[in-house]
Amino acid sequence: MSKLPTAHKFIDLSDYGRPAARVISKALKNTSFTPIHVTIGFIISGLIATICILHNMYWLAAFFLILKSILDAADGELARIKNTPSYTGRYLDSVSDIILNAIFLFAIYQITDTNIWYILIAFIGIQLQGTLYNYYYVILRMRYNGDTTSRIFEEKTPKALKGEKQKNVNILFRLYRLLYGPFDKAIYTLDHNAPHGKTLPNWLMTILSIYGLGFQILIIALFLVLGLKLYIIPYFIITTAFIFVIIAIRKSL
Repeated sequence: MSKLPTAHKFIDLSDYGRPAARVISKALKNTSFTPIHVTIGFIISGLIATICILHNMYWLAAFFLILKSILDAADGELARIKNTPSYTGRYLDSVSDIILNAIFLFAIYQITDTNIWYILIAFIGIQLQGTLYNYYYVILRMRYNGDTTSRIFEEKTPKALKGEKQKNVNILFRLYRLLYGPFDKAIYTLDHNAPHGKTLPNWLMTILSIYGLGFQILIIALFLVLGLKLYIIPYFIITTAFIFVIIAIRKSL
């Protein structure tokens, strides 16, 4: 199921793993595997990638990074195919992503001896990038009656859906708010009128999609195999500065 109606689709550079994710989800449709199992799979893939980075096995690291990105899309696809949406899966996915991002950057810190403060700035930058992209993307989806599994504002604990426990939802939602809340507030402060203003045109959403997690993972993988590991942290710091340009363009529409 597409997250947007045809007229408002754009080329999502961060969603390159979707075709493979659909193949995986279709293969698992009639099995006992659940979306949570797939989420656990991408966590394992991300941890293996980290080990490979620390041991300078960059091609293998790239493979598991891309696999992580594919599985990250496959859990949602499987939930839609099996019609088993859950807040547990959704928040586990997001919490796992931000923790893995921190682990990836720590591994890069270990192999490049980059100043730890630059690592912290890059981490904050990566999260702000992803938050801005998701912010505008969710607004676009809600505006044009696309997929509404995500909310623009994550403020209240949702009620557990059929098949999941409210306790699990409560715990994961609190973790989500703790880890993502500051970034959500920062982006909302910078452009609080976005939900009521004009949405970004498709071409600009395509450009903005380089801020998506999938593309960020792809950049790390490419830079590793191309021998450009020293440029990973500067890349994320520099590209974060363009957040203000994107927001300024959105406000001028």
